[in-house]
Amino acid sequence: MIGKLTGTLAERNPPQIVIDCGGVGYEVDVPMSTFYNLPQVGAKVSLLTHFIVREDAQILYGFASAEERAAFRQLIKIAGVGPRTALGILSGLSVGELVQAIALQEPGRLVKIPGIGKKTAERLLLELKGKLGDAVGTAGAAAQPASDAQADILQALLALGYNDKEGAAALKALPKDVGVSEGIKMALKALAK
Repeated sequence: MIGKLTGTLAERNPPQIVIDCGGVGYEVDVPMSTFYNLPQVGAKVSLLTHFIVREDAQILYGFASAEERAAFRQLIKIAGVGPRTALGILSGLSVGELVQAIALQEPGRLVKIPGIGKKTAERLLLELKGKLGDAVGTAGAAAQPASDAQADILQALLALGYNDKEGAAALKALPKDVGVSEGIKMALKALAK
């Protein structure tokens, strides 16, 4: 198993790169989130990898962080989600955004990703519920509301047209034990200022 590659970035052809490790060039498929954070060709690079062996191919997938790799590994465990689809998901959403979409059960975020339909999005939300946050550690911990009431308040704010950052900021200002209806009123007052 190849778990990490460190070498010189030889080529950049999205979504594939070539890393020269001591004279051997490894072709590595990466999500766009990793691709955009790569240095220029000729610079040193280090990526965590996931190696897949099939009858017809041996493919390396590279990731800038352990959280991305853990999310990829959880995604490919789901029936009907292959490595290409998993890379597409990680290219369209950060790990924190994916964890938040799962915690809030928001299929709309996943449907925006090319290749993900409504049924696939719903299956992803169902099968990853409670799994992805544990797999990636604390990457999405800040994105998850502390209680069911806070999750409902955040959902209401998102439905009213506020974005994630505004909703999260409003939740921080609320008491932890606030009820849903009172919390929505307080959050709206805070956002109106």
